[in-house]
Amino acid sequence: MSTLAWTAVGSLLAWVWLLLGQGFFWRTDQRLPPHPDPGPRPAGPDPGPGSGSNAPPWPDVVVVVPARDEAAVLPDSLPSLLAQDYPGRASVVLVDDGSTDGTAELARDLSRQHGGLPLEVVSPGEPEAGWTGKLWALRHGIAVARGRHPQYLLLTDADIAHAPDSLRALVASARANGLDLVSQMARLRVAGAWERLIVPAFVYLFAQLYPFRWVNRPGARTAAAAGGCVLLDVRAVERARIPESIRHAVIDDVTLARAVKRTGGRIWLGLAERVDSVRPYPRLADLRRMVARSAYAQLRHSPVLLLGTVAGLALVYLAPVGTLVAGVVGGDPVAAWAGGLAQVVMVGTYLPVLRYYRQSPLYALLLPFTALWYLLMTVDSAVQHYRGRGAAWKGRTYARPRPAPEEG
Repeated sequence: MSTLAWTAVGSLLAWVWLLLGQGFFWRTDQRLPPHPDPGPRPAGPDPGPGSGSNAPPWPDVVVVVPARDEAAVLPDSLPSLLAQDYPGRASVVLVDDGSTDGTAELARDLSRQHGGLPLEVVSPGEPEAGWTGKLWALRHGIAVARGRHPQYLLLTDADIAHAPDSLRALVASARANGLDLVSQMARLRVAGAWERLIVPAFVYLFAQLYPFRWVNRPGARTAAAAGGCVLLDVRAVERARIPESIRHAVIDDVTLARAVKRTGGRIWLGLAERVDSVRPYPRLADLRRMVARSAYAQLRHSPVLLLGTVAGLALVYLAPVGTLVAGVVGGDPVAAWAGGLAQVVMVGTYLPVLRYYRQSPLYALLLPFTALWYLLMTVDSAVQHYRGRGAAWKGRTYARPRPAPEEG
């Protein structure tokens, strides 16, 4: 066989393995685990989530929201948290992380306008050495929350809007299934042309790296979370020493999940149905910054892993269409057939994510182009790192955070 044919066959074999051997990452059926239906909010005191009088009481929850220059999105997100229909005691702590756009005052105004759960706005000051910004804000917010002695913490981002029953569903699911961490990947915004092209692929590639079934399997080593929506049992926070044990992390959600799982906690990650990101990414440059700020950190700043990732993306996503076209034009039937079959598998695995995002299946045909964009952004992330710009986000740059020490 020709070199072209061998490349096509290699790509096809890689797709067969991804299809069957990577935790069925392409499926989108990992949704919030079954839990007792709490039913409508009672008019008086409610003893618990069940209908029986012997049901345990709803636990106290504090919602912690780190926010840095989020005035543009807070009106679409914060009122949804304040309006949570939760039968137990709950409150919100918004941590204003050095904002310059009036985030803190806007949050207080929204609380006065909308009422609902009590809101406290606090500020931690500039991060100490060795802390990334979001985790520094979370440290302060968690400390304030712990002073209220809750049983659960909900860590959520300032651009995340929650349906009214989101908190009660998360808590009910965690209790019913004995989970220490429950995380939902918020449905990201897909309004503009670039968002439709890039965003579903982001979720698809994330699930390929961290198959949700493997994450959710007790005893499996794979661990991940989606930082926009993470419910944590306070006992797991204490065992894993969150956030001190992960203070250097740029990819804080995945590192947090690893810390919880490593210390014996049970975790769950899935796709959200009623938790949505309201942050717009109207320009390609906005999406580039979102990806490039953490892509090289994901590869542990390793040139070897970078080269392997570039080669892998090229073989898996670019080779199918390339070998199909070259095989047809050059009269190489093996390359054409193998490349064509690899293309069919690739398109087929992408369709469930497109359906989840309610997008046209025709976007699946553009996946090689989207993958090429991600490849270039990963390389750009490495270039920025070696130029000393590291993971830049909202005016802060993290050159090369050291990994947190492993716990025995």
